[in-house]
Amino acid sequence: MPGPDSISWVCCQLGAREHYAIPRAMHSDTQLLPEGRLQTMLTDVWCSPDQPFWGKLSRRAAERFHPELADARVRSWNTSAAGLRLRTRLRRQTGWSAIKARNEWYQDLVVEELQAIQREYPSRLFAVFAYSYDALKIFQFVKKAGWVSILGQIDPGPAEERIVADLHRQSTLGQASSWVPPPRSYWESWRKECELADRIIVNSVWSSDSLANEGIPRWKICTVPLVIQPASETLDFKRVYPARFTADRPLRLLFLGQAGLRKGIELVIEAADRLVGQPVEIWIVGPVQILRIDSHGRHPVLRWFGNVPRSSVNQYYRDADAFLFPTFSDGFGITQLEAQSWKLPLIVSRFCGDVVSQGVNGLILDPLSSRVLVETVQDLLQHPGHLDRMACQSALKPEHTMTGLATRLTSVLVENRPHI
Repeated sequence: MPGPDSISWVCCQLGAREHYAIPRAMHSDTQLLPEGRLQTMLTDVWCSPDQPFWGKLSRRAAERFHPELADARVRSWNTSAAGLRLRTRLRRQTGWSAIKARNEWYQDLVVEELQAIQREYPSRLFAVFAYSYDALKIFQFVKKAGWVSILGQIDPGPAEERIVADLHRQSTLGQASSWVPPPRSYWESWRKECELADRIIVNSVWSSDSLANEGIPRWKICTVPLVIQPASETLDFKRVYPARFTADRPLRLLFLGQAGLRKGIELVIEAADRLVGQPVEIWIVGPVQILRIDSHGRHPVLRWFGNVPRSSVNQYYRDADAFLFPTFSDGFGITQLEAQSWKLPLIVSRFCGDVVSQGVNGLILDPLSSRVLVETVQDLLQHPGHLDRMACQSALKPEHTMTGLATRLTSVLVENRPHI
C-alpha cells in the first residue's frame, strides 16, 4: 500500500464538532502532511465571508466558519440543509426520527460528491474520514472505490448507552430527564460502519477498551486525543488563590457542560447537600437535562447559570478555582483541556480522556461517588495551597495541540498493521 504521504484526505463532517479540528490539522500542517493533505471537506453548512446572506440568516451558521479553512476546498449544502429543517418541522419529526432523517440526507449528498471526486481524480487514492453514526453509506462507497475509510468514534459506543440506562433506573431525582435510548437499527448501522472502517479513531483509552469489549478488533482502534487552541487571554494569565476560603470568598468549583445524569449532575447535587454550611460554591454552566430541579434551583451551594453564549464561557473558566468533571462516560471531554489552558486544577473521573496526573495537575475521583467528591472538596478547603501547586502544573501537553494531532493522523494509516 502507498505510504500516508501519497494519500489525499476527504473529511466528512456533519456539524462543527471540535470546531473542525480534524480537517484543520489535515489542511494546515504541510510539513507533517506534505502530500496527504486535505483535498476536500464535506459538511452540511458552511458560511464563508463571501456568503454574507447565510451569515445574516443564521448566527449559528455564521459561527461555523473557521479562518484556518478559508482557502480549503469546502463543499456544503446550505440551501438543502435549510429545506431539511423546514421539512422536519412540518412533519413534526423529533428525537431519533429527526436524527435519522438528517443522517440519511447528509450521507446521500456526500456519496454524490465522492462520486464526483472519483470522476475528477480517477487514479488518486483517498482516505475518507467520517464520524460515527452517519458514515455507513459513505463507507460502502469508499470500499467499492478501493479507498481507505477512517471512522471517528465520538463516544464509547453501546457501553455508554448501558451506563446511561442504569443511571436513569437508579436515579432518585424522580423523572430525571427526557432521555430516550436509540433504536436497535442505530447500533446495527454502527456495527456495519465499524466492519467497513479500515481504522477507527477514538479519543481515550476508556473508549478504546469499550469498543474492544464490543468485539471491535483492537488492531483497528487508534487513540488520538482531542486538541484545542487556547484563547489568547490564557497566555499570560496568572491564577491566584486566597490563604483560606471563607463565606465572602468561597471555593468556586465549575461544572461546565450538559447538566445530565451521564455527566454526573446527580452526584454533584448529592455532594452539594452534604457541603451546606461550608465555604464552597458549585457553578453549573450549560443546558440542564434533568427535568426537575425544584429546590435545587435555590440551593445554598449550587449556582445554576443555564446555557450561556460561547463568547461568555471564558469568564467562568477565569473566575473559578477548580474544574469539576465527574462524568460516568465520555469519549474525552474537551472542556478538560479548555479548563487546563486557564490553569484550572481538574477534579475528574476515570471514565474519559486521560488528562489528569493524580495530585499533579488535578485529582481523580476514585471511586466515583458523592462521598469521594465531598472528601476531596473538604481537603481542598483545608489545604488551599494544593490548588495553587496544581494550577502551576496545569498546562497542555504536546499531544493536545494541532501539531500533535497532525502527527497522529499521519501515523493512523500505518500503525498496528503493516498494510490496510
